[in-house]
Amino acid sequence: MIENSLCMRLRRPNAPLELEARKVDPPSGAQVLLRVHACAVCRTDLHVVDGELPNIPVPIVPGHEVVGEVVEAGPESRWAVGTRVGVPWLASTCGKCDYCRSGHENLCDQARFTGYQVDGGYAEHMLADSRYCFALPHELDDVHAAPLLCAGLIGYRSLRMARDPKRLGIYGFGAAAHIVAQVARWQGREFFAFTRKGDNAAQKLALDLGAVWAGDSESPPPAELDAAIIFAPVGSLVPAALRAVRKGGIVVCGGIHMSDIPQFPYSYLWGERTLCSVANLTRRDAEEFLAIAPQAVRETRVQTFPLKEANVALDRLREGKIVGAAVLVNRE
Repeated sequence: MIENSLCMRLRRPNAPLELEARKVDPPSGAQVLLRVHACAVCRTDLHVVDGELPNIPVPIVPGHEVVGEVVEAGPESRWAVGTRVGVPWLASTCGKCDYCRSGHENLCDQARFTGYQVDGGYAEHMLADSRYCFALPHELDDVHAAPLLCAGLIGYRSLRMARDPKRLGIYGFGAAAHIVAQVARWQGREFFAFTRKGDNAAQKLALDLGAVWAGDSESPPPAELDAAIIFAPVGSLVPAALRAVRKGGIVVCGGIHMSDIPQFPYSYLWGERTLCSVANLTRRDAEEFLAIAPQAVRETRVQTFPLKEANVALDRLREGKIVGAAVLVNRE
């Protein structure tokens, strides 16, 4: 048991997180107790804090891109004390339903999610189910590994669902996009970056990472796309992306929340274009992505904040002022 461990807790939606000291129970069963080293700040955290997701069980500690060290292990844990692990969005599943048994545990109706339904990593310590934690590549330090646990994973799953595009459009060039863009380049694909109008910093980052073209989301790309991934939670980007992909192309919506999609002509979808969403992730996604990350992701652009400044990091993300990923760090 840990006494007086600091955390940033959400007491009610649409309110700032509050710095609190809490008791963290010892791990049981397959749980591990982690000393949190770093936790990246995800747009999904904003959806939790801003009350945009349903049934938020406040009070809750957000954060689901966690790097930590096991300080205590339950009797059924798969990780020993001293192991560095990563904790992702998927906290647990039932393991018994048709989805779980068919390799689609990300769709399990009984799934629970870190930082949403169970306390997450905006904290000095946290409990996690060791069966849903992952060993991290030793080549990556804590701060640069943290964004891989969601931004990297959801980007990787989105890229897989985009089939095998030669030309890939990426809408919303933030944390997930700047990681998946590197994976796409490593795989030999061309990518085109779409940002908010006037977001020169994000466009420069995209070009630095090898984009063929970078511009605002209102502009058409210079070539037809085979596929597009939308990370920005903006429904109006769906018809824009459908117009940009060729016949037979696919548009993947990579976020957990998006504003309403406006009405659009059937001609945008016609021509055997496909529109789909990505929901959560599987443990297989994590194992596959983390295995290639040291080769595929040459840099993770980060801005660090102390744990106590979680509200500052969230505000800057909300305002579009984070280039790459924001990461909360605990300094000993």
